Amino acid sequence: MNEKRKFSTLRFTGRLSIRLVLLCLGLLVPACREKPAAGPADSTPEPDVLTARSWWPAQQNVWTPVGWKDHLFRFNVLYNGALIAHPHPQGREVTEQWAGLDLQLTITPSVDSLIPEPSGREPYQMNDTPDMGLGLQGWENSAAPVLWTEWRLREGLVLRQEVFAHVPGGKEVETGIEPLFAWLRLSIAAVDEIQAPASCSFILHLGAVHVRTSMEVEDNLKVFPERSAYPRKLTAERVTGTGFLLNEDDGRVRLAVLPADSVRSSFTRRDPVTAPGQKTGPGGDYYLTLTLPAREGFHLDLLVPMIPAGRSELEAEMRLGYEGALAECDSFWSTRPETAARIETPEGQLDQAIRRSVQFAQIIAEKNPHSGEYSFLSGSWTYARLWPTPTSMVSHMLLDNLGYHAVVERHLEIFRTNQGTIKPPGSSYELHPGYFSSPKSLTSIDWLADHGAVLYEVARHALLTGDHEFIERWQEPVLQACDFLKQARAQKGHEGVEGVLPPAVDTDRRVSTQSVWNVGWNYKGLAAAVRLLERIGHPRAREFAEEAREYRETFVRALREAAGKSPRWRDRSGQSRQLVPVSLSAGGDVTHAFYLDAGPLFLVWCGLLPADDELMKDTRDFFREGPYTKLYDPRKNCWQRPVLRHEISSCEPCYSWNVYHSWQLGDRSRYLEGLYSLLAGALSDQTFISCETRHGIYGNVFASPLLVDLVRLAAVDETIQPGELHLLRLAPLAWLKDGFETKFENLPTEFGPVTLAFELSARDRVLKVWFEPKYRSRPAKVVLHVPPAAGIARVTVNDKAYAAGPGESIEL
Repeated sequence: MNEKRKFSTLRFTGRLSIRLVLLCLGLLVPACREKPAAGPADSTPEPDVLTARSWWPAQQNVWTPVGWKDHLFRFNVLYNGALIAHPHPQGREVTEQWAGLDLQLTITPSVDSLIPEPSGREPYQMNDTPDMGLGLQGWENSAAPVLWTEWRLREGLVLRQEVFAHVPGGKEVETGIEPLFAWLRLSIAAVDEIQAPASCSFILHLGAVHVRTSMEVEDNLKVFPERSAYPRKLTAERVTGTGFLLNEDDGRVRLAVLPADSVRSSFTRRDPVTAPGQKTGPGGDYYLTLTLPAREGFHLDLLVPMIPAGRSELEAEMRLGYEGALAECDSFWSTRPETAARIETPEGQLDQAIRRSVQFAQIIAEKNPHSGEYSFLSGSWTYARLWPTPTSMVSHMLLDNLGYHAVVERHLEIFRTNQGTIKPPGSSYELHPGYFSSPKSLTSIDWLADHGAVLYEVARHALLTGDHEFIERWQEPVLQACDFLKQARAQKGHEGVEGVLPPAVDTDRRVSTQSVWNVGWNYKGLAAAVRLLERIGHPRAREFAEEAREYRETFVRALREAAGKSPRWRDRSGQSRQLVPVSLSAGGDVTHAFYLDAGPLFLVWCGLLPADDELMKDTRDFFREGPYTKLYDPRKNCWQRPVLRHEISSCEPCYSWNVYHSWQLGDRSRYLEGLYSLLAGALSDQTFISCETRHGIYGNVFASPLLVDLVRLAAVDETIQPGELHLLRLAPLAWLKDGFETKFENLPTEFGPVTLAFELSARDRVLKVWFEPKYRSRPAKVVLHVPPAAGIARVTVNDKAYAAGPGESIEL
């Protein structure tokens, strides 16, 4: 083996050595030297983006989707620029015809043009390589999502890749399987003026997808060299001088290189790395070497179809070119609905996260080419199916909160047309016409919580929009959904507490249990449906309001009884505290990570218990200072006994329901600690894609909806007190910047959209507020909360002066 050159993803000699390096750098797991704490001390400055980034080092092994709204396929770009085209990632029937047509395009920068040596047969993890699983990425300042990746070479060069996805014509999908292309621009971004080589190369490896994903930090992005070979033969065809195509035997094109002057190229095949006795196919490991002059600004363009493309469609895309395709993309992504909200704060990182999350939500979605149904998905690569409960948050916490109502309505329709087609996941249940679930074509693991989550997002959408046509179309499905809950709760003879929903599967543990997760989501949906029925004056509103009241009282009574029989724990002062159970029946596990994520902390957001209830106080303190904090090892993966770390879950941050306790209690420090931890600790600080677990599964928008909901509630909140609208109740001081107008424009509320803007004039010590509501129904009270900033002496609202200081409130 040539020891001078090794493959860019070659692991270090010893796995332990890189782990020690990462621990020393603080990169393996965030804040690994700290103990989980109850929250910042009173003397601690209020959190902001920069504070939170000091708590949470950059995430490893990130991948980010690049695609088109509602297309069946999407590309995924790894942190190191590798491009994954995987049209059949989850074994779904709808994508079966494209099985085996995947491509992993790995790009290695080079100054000597030597093809990397094979890394051997043994699987290894990408963060055990010299880059430690950390990339340099970001977004171009354009409407279209153009993702850049940089390689900074010690030889004196900065090389750059830019990639975006394009559908010819730049229009909304009609079938969902229109040709989808990735445009890649490879360029010389900088050349050192002191010493740099005269030329450099991009070495492209074309192979099958040979990387495995995982929730566990130690197993995510694991590379399997024996699976790397491209399964079919590729040949190179020279076109128009320096350009050429890589063709399959059937004439379809796998990759195109557009002509660029002064570029030298070579195409090489190597026999695949195989296990003893393993047969080799007609393909192999293909390497395309592109050598460029090391001249700043020099670039060349590549075109990669999602699936091997016909010659005519690929040549048409080549004629359009990178700039032409990008212009169509900019036009496509610039279009915003009239109802869309706009948020601008002094914290650009936060604004970017919100903007990109809206794009991700529409990319991680599909139109089924057979049924014509639209659906959000739970993930872009892993989880390219539908878990309705967490994915419902994309609708009611993210898109509806930001005014993308038409997108939500389009993607809700699948639940209406498939209502009643799936049996609820519990032995006490039968097929019921009112039961909401994912359709069979998208199902992974059914949860009983799915019904309540769908019912809630339907009712919440109706209440936010006041859309009479939507309400009319969904009225009967909502009534049937409420009937399902009423009939299920009336069942007797099951293995649980009667009067509460019978046991059913609640999470991917596949255990049938009478859990707070199932009970809570379905109560949340029922309560929202009651508010909708009351709003439209439906004659059954009173019936279901009484059902919801009995539902809550029966559950709370049973929970208090069960908590009284549970083991107790001691806090730091030695006081004995309640351990609140996760289920009223058998099957609950208070040591599993889901005890935090899908356990009693959820009871405040769903409305079954208030945050000041003693059971909730004991639960919060349990995760902040209880016995599990002594057992928690920050070096290990997510499957430990769970704790709160800077106010987000040690397992799945998207389920940090404790922040809603802080919201209800008005606990600013912990509320903002949780909000900013979601931004810095649950989203990539480079691409703003969500993780499922830190350093685990990416390519999703699990945590983004929670973040957006908390940002919205900090500024505009119609839920803290029924019938009232509260402004700036928990707004961070970081949003009060001298000379900067922070704006929440056209923000939807159940009263109608509102615009709120505010600016602090440090010289005059005046908080200037502009408030413009467009009410459908007027709130009983509008309250402006003056943020606790020491520099505020008075407040103006729409130029009207008020004598109010920090921490005081004004009724408008």
